[in-house]
Amino acid sequence: MSLENKYDFKVIFSVKKANPNGDPLNGNRPRQDFEGFGEVSDVAIKRKIRNRLQDFKEPIFIQSSDRSDDGFNNLKDRLESVEELKKILKDKKKADVDAFARAACESWIDVRSFGQVFAFSGTQVSVGVRGPVSVQLAESVEPVEVNSMQIIKSVNSVPGAGKGPDTMGTKHFVTNGLYTFNGSINPQLAEKTGFSDDDAKKILEALKSLFENDASAARPEGSMVVEKVYWWKHPSKSGKYPSAKVHRSVNIAKKEGIDNPHSIEDYIITVEELNGLPVQAFDGM
Repeated sequence: MSLENKYDFKVIFSVKKANPNGDPLNGNRPRQDFEGFGEVSDVAIKRKIRNRLQDFKEPIFIQSSDRSDDGFNNLKDRLESVEELKKILKDKKKADVDAFARAACESWIDVRSFGQVFAFSGTQVSVGVRGPVSVQLAESVEPVEVNSMQIIKSVNSVPGAGKGPDTMGTKHFVTNGLYTFNGSINPQLAEKTGFSDDDAKKILEALKSLFENDASAARPEGSMVVEKVYWWKHPSKSGKYPSAKVHRSVNIAKKEGIDNPHSIEDYIITVEELNGLPVQAFDGM
């Protein structure tokens, strides 16, 4: 059953001595805007949501190569593992676009959540699915300080290398930062993909534990933490208030006398009450 209610959500997370989202065009330094505020792309956030849904044993179409759980290392093979989709893909006549989109949405939760463009060379299929779950990029509450640390690689990468084994490198990280991002779930688009209330609950659980099983050299265990998740369930499909107003109802301000915040305890978080739209607040996991 499709959604009968619109949803909005807001996530607050902290970063301590970690690189939340490196910019490959800037030496993999943590992303910042021109004013020094930290950023994490919406693509990176959706990647983490997909990973958590995959941890919940949900079928995922866009899997990271190092997390593939079905033996497929490309999207076309994964697509053709579904017999109905394979049949449509191989059809020499005009493809049934609606049947293709419906089968893809039924097969993978990330397709019916975020949507997907299906276009493969050598086939008659070109299908675009618009998903109901939208996620904005994350921004830090205050400008972030990015530090760099020189590191040494103590072994040569290949035999006969001209350099000695002690090769210098650089590691970049945000010293302390508090970030937020917003999102919404649109019932009208959910009708087309089959996204349900049960799927919405799974998205909520993924948001609450966004950084579980996400540790790496750039993001050590415990260096990125979901602090709060705010979740609004509107009383109708059209929504009680515009999403922007709902997201802005959460205000984050530094405590008096705090110049350089080091944790979420250095902020005061207030939530404006919206008539007819209660908010659920969850601590991260």
